[in-house]
Amino acid sequence: MKGIRQLADYLDISIGTVSRALNGKADVNPQTRQRVLEAAEKLGYVANQSGRSLRKGSTGVIGFMMQTGPDITGQGDTFFMSVFDGVQSVLSRHDLDLVALLCSSSEDPDAYLQRTVARGFADGIILSATRRNDARFELLDRHKIPFISLGRSLTDVGQPWLDLDFEAMAEISMERFIRAGHTEIGVIWPHGDLNLGHLFIDRCRQVLEAHGLKLAEENVFRARPNEAGGYEVAKEIAARRTRPSAIALVNETLVTGLYKGLEEAGMSPGKDIAIVGRHSPHTQFLSPALTGFNLSLRDLGIGLAEGLLSVMPNYEGAYAPPHHRVWPMTLLEGSSG
Repeated sequence: MKGIRQLADYLDISIGTVSRALNGKADVNPQTRQRVLEAAEKLGYVANQSGRSLRKGSTGVIGFMMQTGPDITGQGDTFFMSVFDGVQSVLSRHDLDLVALLCSSSEDPDAYLQRTVARGFADGIILSATRRNDARFELLDRHKIPFISLGRSLTDVGQPWLDLDFEAMAEISMERFIRAGHTEIGVIWPHGDLNLGHLFIDRCRQVLEAHGLKLAEENVFRARPNEAGGYEVAKEIAARRTRPSAIALVNETLVTGLYKGLEEAGMSPGKDIAIVGRHSPHTQFLSPALTGFNLSLRDLGIGLAEGLLSVMPNYEGAYAPPHHRVWPMTLLEGSSG
């Protein structure tokens, strides 16, 4: 059985009375409420959530937009699953639910979000994979949809954002390489026009220039953000007559492919080429141990959720808005660089 009308017909009482009983309204006597609840359970009543959401003017859903596909997530995503756990731990305090908005790597993210907005699917949005200039910010702002971005952009409509501290990662990596005597240093540019790539590469250049060094363009490797991308970079490095003696990368998924490709070419991380990267659940199995940056992804998710709720009318008083927050990472010493 489905629907409030059928339940009301079965009980021979009005739809309004059934609705008020199901929603715990005080004007329904306890005997009637108990009768309605027992009949609903017995007959398998299913609430019409679309109608309920329409009446309340909200959906109870928070959307987390991410891009997916083998070119982006490789053999599986571990970053976002941990972030999701943190986000939902906050949303559950308010009976809200997180839904992943999966934009295929073959689809334009602006068009995807526009379609989602037109459907009125979510009360608030968390954006990821922010680009240097990102039209999604302006779209959500025009439609007055509360949102927070995991990442910065030159496009800024005053929304809160959280971003990993890619500048500090670049500075620590470059200074580490320079102290070890490296002068030919390489970096791996992450996928597409993501703003994090610009932040990281620009800061690498600045640090090197302060020491009288230069980041050569041939040592800026473009790669897909997955295991295969790291493997391809390793093959490119191995094939060169003049190679960088150290390399830094910000995408945690690339590392395993990079190690594999170097191993096949007879090159050992930490011995033939220094590597500083980002840790993930997979990197703990690498040998030699990776020197890389680590952070609590679950705590990052908690920060994102609380930041979003801080700008949503029903919850803003409960959370201090982060506005703009750079999330720190910790360098874990390994043997790779």
